[in-house]
Amino acid sequence: MADIFDEVQEDLRAERAKTLLNRYGGLLAGLALLAVLAVAGLQGWRWWQGRAAMAAAQGYLSAARAASEPGTDAAAAAARFAAVAAEAPSGYRTLARLRAAALRAEAGDRDAALAEWDAIARDGSADASFRDLAAVLWGMHALDKDDAAAAVEARMAPLAENNGPFRASAAEVRALAALKRGETDAARRAFQALANDGAAPAGVRDRAGRLLSGIGGG
Repeated sequence: MADIFDEVQEDLRAERAKTLLNRYGGLLAGLALLAVLAVAGLQGWRWWQGRAAMAAAQGYLSAARAASEPGTDAAAAAARFAAVAAEAPSGYRTLARLRAAALRAEAGDRDAALAEWDAIARDGSADASFRDLAAVLWGMHALDKDDAAAAVEARMAPLAENNGPFRASAAEVRALAALKRGETDAARRAFQALANDGAAPAGVRDRAGRLLSGIGGG
């Protein structure tokens, strides 16, 4: 009797499979085809990404070599990095934009450099560390403008108070902004804190010590 039940159950399973295949066979075949296409598409995308990254790396290094040559025109070098940024994937694009902005500042086009650093700092698609770096560079160069100290100090505050990689640099720019605004006591306290901050880079600590001596602190 058990054998009969087994045979019946086997027949039922076969019949159910046949019914399902007749009803959904086209859909299952379509899903299988989609799965194959998805895998092929993913492999193609990875290949394209690798090729694009390699091309971007070569373009970036070529622009960097040209920029480092003696007598290179900074504006022309900035244009080369901007061209790399226009075609590169995210990481190299942001690096190229940062270099282009620095070269524009070097060429005397401060407003264009500030605009580019500001744009990078607000670009949600860029890596957070690059955004913080761009914000610090913006603040450092914006201090040259007579009416920018308050805006610089306000923008550096959240960066100086977090644990990001540019915390100390943001605190330094913030202190310089306070000094420019005539808030000597606040600047003195900020420089003292930086000079005593063992986690801050040595260059930041050294500059803080020198500035502190210059304003009668330390």
